[in-house]
Amino acid sequence: MRAVIQRVHCAQVTIDHQETRKIGKGLVVFLGVLEGDQKQQAEFLAEKIWGLRIFTDENEKMNLSLADIGGELLVISNFTLGTDCKKGRRPSFDLSASPQEAEALYQYFVVQAETLGPKRVQTGEFGAHMDVLVNNDGPVNIFIDTQKIGK
Repeated sequence: MRAVIQRVHCAQVTIDHQETRKIGKGLVVFLGVLEGDQKQQAEFLAEKIWGLRIFTDENEKMNLSLADIGGELLVISNFTLGTDCKKGRRPSFDLSASPQEAEALYQYFVVQAETLGPKRVQTGEFGAHMDVLVNNDGPVNIFIDTQKIGK
């Protein structure tokens, strides 16, 4: 699994130009499920994100986690994180899991994240067109690839 995590003041996703879902202070997670990913990667990643100390404390040091600040979470499925750009100019999405596998693991990740206790968890909709507005705080952007860290 690959995740791009953004620390935000607030964010929102509009699904198919209709429904809008919003969060306040917290994290936006763009989640890509790769071929071969399993539930253990989703569990690891949810816990890792929950505990990432990327919010500033009273001394302006990144020392607090989503858990510490009682923050919110917006999770957006993003198959383009399974991109391979080694050849040519057209990205290959061969690293991404099949839609059926990816959706199941995406949903599993969301459930895992919810059980950790964020103030609110909002999601996009798997496979839908989404417009995502992010009011990035910092900017702080973190990239995690479970394959690269051996999980």
